[in-house]
Amino acid sequence: MHNKVVYRMARGLRQAGAVVLRFNYRGVNLSEGVYDNGDGETDDARVALGLLRERYPDLPSTTAGFSFGSRIALRLACEKPHPRRALLVGFPRAYQEAAPQCGVPRVFIQSTHDQYGPREAMQIWFDSLAEPKKLIWIEAKDHFFAGELDAFEKALIEVQQT
Repeated sequence: MHNKVVYRMARGLRQAGAVVLRFNYRGVNLSEGVYDNGDGETDDARVALGLLRERYPDLPSTTAGFSFGSRIALRLACEKPHPRRALLVGFPRAYQEAAPQCGVPRVFIQSTHDQYGPREAMQIWFDSLAEPKKLIWIEAKDHFFAGELDAFEKALIEVQQT
């Protein structure tokens, strides 16, 4: 929740007019619980999204996540009621084969030098996905968009405003 990519993602979404909720998954930092291989973490995200939908019933929803959180955001996006889109940042190679397929628009934002989602493997996997989808490459040094956080945030704002 407090790393620079998640912070910039939240800030960019707020600048684009979105209501944003950041939270730690179970067992992270001072939160209670233990890691649950994505199942309990999806439950955590489902509860958080439900609270936002109750509080802001007239606003369209978007799920968003970074790295492990992008896996959870995609899982949640494929459940009904579907959000308007899923913003998936730094989607790791390790999660690609088990990623759910659904008709929700998916926007992937990746660093060109992401050590967990190498460009060639990511592009091949992305090309195999059904529409609607979009892949944005940010010329950055690593998984955390080192040296290009401003470009990352700008791309995120532009996506949210479309």
